[in-house]
Amino acid sequence: MAKDYYKILGVEKNASADELKAAFRKLAHEHHPDKKGGNAEKFKEINEAHQVLSDPKKREQYDQFGATFDGAPPGAGGGFSGFSGQGFEDLGDLFSGFGDIFGGGGARRGRGSRAKRGADIAVDLQIDLREAAFGAEKEFNLYKSAACDVCGGSGAEPGSKLKKCSQCGGTGQVESVSNTFFGSFRTAAVCPSCQGAGERPEKICRHCSGQGVSKKQTSLRLKIPAGIADGETIRVAGQGEAVSQGAAGDLYLTVHVQADQRF
Repeated sequence: MAKDYYKILGVEKNASADELKAAFRKLAHEHHPDKKGGNAEKFKEINEAHQVLSDPKKREQYDQFGATFDGAPPGAGGGFSGFSGQGFEDLGDLFSGFGDIFGGGGARRGRGSRAKRGADIAVDLQIDLREAAFGAEKEFNLYKSAACDVCGGSGAEPGSKLKKCSQCGGTGQVESVSNTFFGSFRTAAVCPSCQGAGERPEKICRHCSGQGVSKKQTSLRLKIPAGIADGETIRVAGQGEAVSQGAAGDLYLTVHVQADQRF
């Protein structure tokens, strides 16, 4: 059964170019393979639909055959001769506005994929009225992912080296090609072997099993500024969950000022 590109993008057949682009952005944002919970196959299908419907000539030919044009010979209905998907738009540019979600706003790991970023952590902190008025220094513990103490986050056993990933050839991505009536679509996804790093350790670290990070208790000492109000949030960069071959997330500390009977 042929694919219904309008249904894939969730738009009506009379959708404008702006509506198509907005629908594509929304769905690609949701299913991007670099995002946690992303779906590479769904992302590829969305991109394929957008490539056809965003091109007036291809859309006209698609509309002529409808959603059930399987078996129609190339060139039918207007001499359509197909196209190559190798020239489709740079999705990195398309997602330049979603850097915080996909990690780093365009920073790259390996040679062809977006840099990973650890998850943010949200913590509530109770302080008294005096601490809120004059400031304070607070120490607390977090149980979170941090760089492995043994390998320093590389995932390699000390003394061993990193080598080029054999599955992706060091690019950090693996490509796949799908053939449709409209031609061949070439899409890329994060390499499942090296997770986009482009390198793998010759001998994996026994302490973290090659992950480069491990869960552990971490002690933090932070200064609470004088005059902070109840409900205010302090962002501490890089103190969130760590991730291998990427930047740590941030810590968001929400301050709650306890009521004082004297006031």
